Amino acid sequence: MDPRRACWESSTEDVTRPLLLPVHDDRRPAGAGRRWCSALRSSVLANKYLAVASGPLACALISALRVGDLGGHPAARNMLGVLAWVFLWWITDAVPLGVASMVPLFLFPAFGISSADAVAKAYMDDVISLVLGSFILALAIEHYGIHRRLALNITSLFCGDPVKPHLLLLGICGTTVFISMWIHNTPCTVMMIQVTTGILQRFPRDQLDGGGGADARELQWFSKALVLGIMYASTIGGMATLTGTGANIILVGMWSTYFPEQRPITFSSWMSFGLPMTLVLFVALWVTLCLKYCTNNTGRVLSAYLDRNHLRRELSLMGPMAFAEKMVLAVFGALIVLWMTRSLTDDIPGWAVLFDGRVGDGTVTIMMATLLFIIPSGKNDGEKLMDWGKCRKLQWHIILLLGAGFAIADGFKSSGLTDILSSGLGFLKGAPALAIAPVACIFSGLITEFTSDDATTTLVLPLLAELGKSIGVHPLLLMVPGTVGAQLSYLLPTATPGNVVGFGTGYITIKDMVVTGMPIKLVGIAALTILLPTLGSLVFGMDSKM
Repeated sequence: MDPRRACWESSTEDVTRPLLLPVHDDRRPAGAGRRWCSALRSSVLANKYLAVASGPLACALISALRVGDLGGHPAARNMLGVLAWVFLWWITDAVPLGVASMVPLFLFPAFGISSADAVAKAYMDDVISLVLGSFILALAIEHYGIHRRLALNITSLFCGDPVKPHLLLLGICGTTVFISMWIHNTPCTVMMIQVTTGILQRFPRDQLDGGGGADARELQWFSKALVLGIMYASTIGGMATLTGTGANIILVGMWSTYFPEQRPITFSSWMSFGLPMTLVLFVALWVTLCLKYCTNNTGRVLSAYLDRNHLRRELSLMGPMAFAEKMVLAVFGALIVLWMTRSLTDDIPGWAVLFDGRVGDGTVTIMMATLLFIIPSGKNDGEKLMDWGKCRKLQWHIILLLGAGFAIADGFKSSGLTDILSSGLGFLKGAPALAIAPVACIFSGLITEFTSDDATTTLVLPLLAELGKSIGVHPLLLMVPGTVGAQLSYLLPTATPGNVVGFGTGYITIKDMVVTGMPIKLVGIAALTILLPTLGSLVFGMDSKM
């Protein structure tokens, strides 16, 4: 048979087949319209079209609003509309966090809030340089497994023989707090959860899932204690330093934006206040975990599955520290020294005086991070400690979020919205400052349970700064509680990405988080109420006139 004919015949047959639905078909199956509506509704929800539309709609409604003090201030009205747009996209995840954080770059110029150059400069300053360099150092630590080596060393030290659950919790949570002081909360939680998972995998899974008797309950309780301890210790440790969490960085940036003539918040000054807060919260965490999840039988049950020899075997498998690990630790240690000695006291100036005060914490952070791309790793010829390929995991969304926060702070001032808020809060003048500070902490602490601590800080700090000026108290007396309150995020998985990581392990429930986190949150509020007017006044100079 001629191939061409066969092809032609095949083509003819294909033409006669009803490959397409008829244009006019009155025999529509029953329920087809209902299925089409259901598919449309599912498509809208899956693509988050409603969440995407909520931002522009809120912005348009607020911008068109002409009531009260906002009526005669179009720039302030537009600023409030843009804030609603960005915040709605943040809390609904309508678009990725980094994308939502770039919205001010085009909305501020479009709505006449500030120029394109002005808003773009907010996305890269010394504070953001500090975060960027810290992230690069954190990636180097993670790449060479230094965090795991440190965790195994400290855990094996505290494990005890036989196992002492109280000491084991102290060691693991203490290690997490220390790492989180220098690395952002979320990657710290991810790192330490991996170490904790290695411990939990030694327990029988059927008993962790609810089977067995009293011994199984002991394992379940201790598993909850480990996961909750890692989650909360990561958040608590980040409070101690500027590099631990974005909320502290946002406070520093907004303080310098709103009050450039005042004494800046440096790495050492914040650590002088944040470290005591961290220690108080860490003790509260450890005591809560021990009281709630450890009994007299916990050590006996754990000894059947966990011992110090196991941890030492894992450590021995890692081998001795390589040259690259030692060099990364040397660079990191030198950076900590530079951070702590840049500015000491009024009588003993730090090394920054040699440069006429032109350098900042971000300056030395980027300098030391650059050394990682210069120092050889000692493994292969030409290989450095870091290369740009290893930086693909940089958390750009956090950097963009910080830039958005600083841009919003600038927008509050340039649009005149701060003046309107200041006049509207005048009725609070004369209220006792010591009563308002814990209220500010509680207010921020409630919001942070439903959105990230960075987004909460960005939202509440401009309001608290204006409130401080309105009632005649030092703004830091309110801005610091707002920042600390945003980090007391212990009750819900939605509060921080670290909570999501811990909750996703399946070992804990929301009830566990609420019951365990509430006492720690209350201790944090009480500690802040005591430390801020005493230690905070000395560290931040809140006795001086504004």
